[in-house]
Amino acid sequence: MQLPFFDELERSSKVLIAGVGGGFDIASGIPLYLHLKSLGKEVVLANLSFTDLAATDCECLCFGAYRVTPDSLGGEYFPEKHILQWLKLENLMPEMFAFSTELGVIPLQEAYRQIIALHQIDTLILVDGGTDCLIFGDEPGIATIVEDSCSMVATSKVQIERKFLVATGFGVEKFHDFNHYCCLENISELIKQNQYLGALTLTKNMKYGKLYYEMVQYLNEKMPNDRSIVANSIASALDGEFGDFHATEKTSGSTLFINPIMALYWFFWLDGVVARMQFSKQIEPSITMSDVAKEVQMFRILTKKRKAREIPL
Repeated sequence: MQLPFFDELERSSKVLIAGVGGGFDIASGIPLYLHLKSLGKEVVLANLSFTDLAATDCECLCFGAYRVTPDSLGGEYFPEKHILQWLKLENLMPEMFAFSTELGVIPLQEAYRQIIALHQIDTLILVDGGTDCLIFGDEPGIATIVEDSCSMVATSKVQIERKFLVATGFGVEKFHDFNHYCCLENISELIKQNQYLGALTLTKNMKYGKLYYEMVQYLNEKMPNDRSIVANSIASALDGEFGDFHATEKTSGSTLFINPIMALYWFFWLDGVVARMQFSKQIEPSITMSDVAKEVQMFRILTKKRKAREIPL
């Protein structure tokens, strides 16, 4: 009954787990990190970061890429550092790299290449807290796809044995007006093309589900003014909350749908998802994230959108 995703990982020895869209995305990769460490794999962490990295004391590895430690000095908003501090309490000390969100595809691709070469990585796992990374481009709403698409296209160009995309928090982007009918339609298309590697759910009484829940509470204490919408929604689902439940004031005034499906992890081949991203070629030459945003905006202006539909359940 083991998922194809974990069958593929049996051949991996040195893994890079990276948050695809910035902010707290790497938090969704921590259960995978803990599992792979228990199997004896070497695992490095990375994240596209909304922290002002140039204003910290982090070592600069290359243009726009920095090495973060539990003792890095920076502002209050620094999820990468606080995740490392929590892992240190668990007697774990992984390497963590953070990328500036100013980088476009070309410099971000180079940053990934350097880290992969430095640690002789054979497997890359991009993780998204949310499911908008599965957007093809013609959906009625695309949530916060700009950063996700930049990371996905950049890493699709890097030569490495295995590349995966993992999405969790299905339903979270209701807050960002994402159409989940289209998301399920896209997943079905990826299944047809043999790009889908299965799904599993965290529960609070699983070792890694319990640790994820504890980590989210720790991050809430460290960054009380910047509680993650995605991480807290998943934690709420693990806690059995349902419907319009708000764990953070950020979502006040909106209607949420916390539900058990949010705790699902969906696994895909990265290159197969990027192949269906209709604007991937347009953003390949980008130097800055602003370039990516402009190309995505132009694509959206010129593209006929699918009809917004509700899931008929």
